[in-house]
Amino acid sequence: MTSENTSMPQAQLGQDGPMIGAQGLGCMGMSEFYGETDTAESRLTLERAIELGISMFDTADMYGVGANEEFLAPFVSANRERITIATKFGYSRTPESPDDWSIDNRPDFIRAAVDRSLQRLGVDVIDLYYMHRRTDSVALEDSIGAMADLVKAGKVKWLGLSAVSAAELRAAHAIHPIAALQSEWSIFTRDIEQDVVPAAAELGVTVVPYSPLGRGMLTGRAFVTSLTNTDARQYFPRFSDENRAANMLLVAKIEDIASARGVSAAQIALAWLYAQSRKLKVKTVPIPGTRKRSRLLENVAAASMILTVPEMERLAPLASAVQGITV
Repeated sequence: MTSENTSMPQAQLGQDGPMIGAQGLGCMGMSEFYGETDTAESRLTLERAIELGISMFDTADMYGVGANEEFLAPFVSANRERITIATKFGYSRTPESPDDWSIDNRPDFIRAAVDRSLQRLGVDVIDLYYMHRRTDSVALEDSIGAMADLVKAGKVKWLGLSAVSAAELRAAHAIHPIAALQSEWSIFTRDIEQDVVPAAAELGVTVVPYSPLGRGMLTGRAFVTSLTNTDARQYFPRFSDENRAANMLLVAKIEDIASARGVSAAQIALAWLYAQSRKLKVKTVPIPGTRKRSRLLENVAAASMILTVPEMERLAPLASAVQGITV
């Protein structure tokens, strides 16, 4: 490691988990969804991340239909003692049916899914194992019970949930301690602040915001015009022609604050998230995703950036004005 990683703040994973870097790395885009991939640059970005003090790397069995876990395996193996590897189950996608987006929380499915992830990642134990999405067709007691059994069996260390309600989080935590809750949270997406974040704070659950940069929109106006025809984001409502103009006016407000500070819009967006989590007294480890070392350096620098009260006040009303935030 280089000396640079000493500046990375730390956060605890759950109530009894390890201290990890206060920023993780979302690895989904290294394999699928967000345009053309760059394997060589992605590998260099992974190595740079660990040098900078990032310790949690986030994937899922459905990213690239297993390919993202396989891609991460050599990196995880080479740095096992320094990495908290997080993956997820829940989507029924397979190489044979990549368009099957149905959700499966059955115990048998969970037991099979974890074994597949262990094999693809090349590890004996998964540090943090999430239920990617919840379906009411399976009792929470059954799915969380099956996940708890994985902990007892030594296949998983800590359990996580993704995109659940406060009531579901409380119910699951009563069955087995939940270390992390992964949900979308950013300047543009703040609905979890009402009930979910307070529940997580009360229970000692670490919130892991995904898409903390608004799926890339919060990186600046130039980003949105650069989407290629292989990028799934072009089909998201907030990026549609009818919503884009209105949203770009909001992004411009973030860019104004960034320009006055001499930093990037992405750094302001991440610094806002850290400030908001402190205000709401919840442990937070956002996982911005990137394939580029240059973006990584920007993002990590934001972990130590402090916004002023006037800056926070200027950013506060933006979420209510966002158009097309349903995806």
